[in-house]
Amino acid sequence: MRTLGSTSLIVSTLGLGLAALGRPGYINLGHGNDLGHGYDVTRMEQQAHAVLDAAWQAGVRYFDAARSYGRAEEFLGSWLRARQIAPESITVGSKWGYVYTAGWQVQAEQHEVKDHSLPVLQQQWQESQLHLAPYLRLYQVHSATLESGILTNQSALARLQQLKEQGVTIGLSLSGANQAAVLERALDIRVDGVRVFDAVQATWNLLEPSAGAALQVAHAAGMGVIVKEALANGRLTLRNTDPGFVQQWLVLAQQAARLQTTVDALALAAVLAQPWVDVVLSGATTVEQLQSNVAARYVAWDTEAAATLAILAEPPAVYWRTRSQLAWN
Repeated sequence: MRTLGSTSLIVSTLGLGLAALGRPGYINLGHGNDLGHGYDVTRMEQQAHAVLDAAWQAGVRYFDAARSYGRAEEFLGSWLRARQIAPESITVGSKWGYVYTAGWQVQAEQHEVKDHSLPVLQQQWQESQLHLAPYLRLYQVHSATLESGILTNQSALARLQQLKEQGVTIGLSLSGANQAAVLERALDIRVDGVRVFDAVQATWNLLEPSAGAALQVAHAAGMGVIVKEALANGRLTLRNTDPGFVQQWLVLAQQAARLQTTVDALALAAVLAQPWVDVVLSGATTVEQLQSNVAARYVAWDTEAAATLAILAEPPAVYWRTRSQLAWN
């Protein structure tokens, strides 16, 4: 357990993100198999609860959702109430800025639509409160970019500052090859002289470490740092059967064998080894995946692993292009 940056939030070093648990369609490799290709809402809620139970038993105390993750907020909220979890014993974060448009379908013309306007913030804050109050303590802009306008939208920023004054920690999540540039800009945004954003959630993994220096600067400035997509949507697991990834896979497998762990735990351990990371998210969809991910806390990460696995890094443009081509389910 640790404090999230300079905030008052207490978090576990391993958290659980519900992007894959809250909706029938997602881009994680093998997602449909994880759900048994059964997308009944009740069945999926039961599976989400089972994974949440396993995470709680493993000591996970940070849980992360979003308005666009289908019914993730609803599933998380029903679990918190059913298990009678005390609000002070857990930290819950969610995000606003994408509207879920898939209609509970695996295939859709658009799964989510980005809108960082004030009306969407107002509406989604009320919806998030409906599902997650009194647990919701971190509210994040979902995938902030320079192009989305959120960093110059004075009315939305003022509303976020109001929420901050009411005791909500305000953060932003990042995505894409320009994560570092967006974060640099966000660090300077103030309303009435007070910095708006006190936490950042970004992609950092063995294939895409380009935001590392910017995240280190943010952490030094007091921002809490949460890392998502540590397994690169399954590309850093046994499920990656891409013929073009064979050589990289051998390097991963050799280091995992040397450190007596699994490839997924090794990849998560690489994130935990970064001194500027507060939380790394597991995106587990099954209990077995969650339990395998948790083993990352016990990996004896060393300089050999760091040096050897550094060669896996891809140019950011290549990484994000590959990610954009991943098939849903």
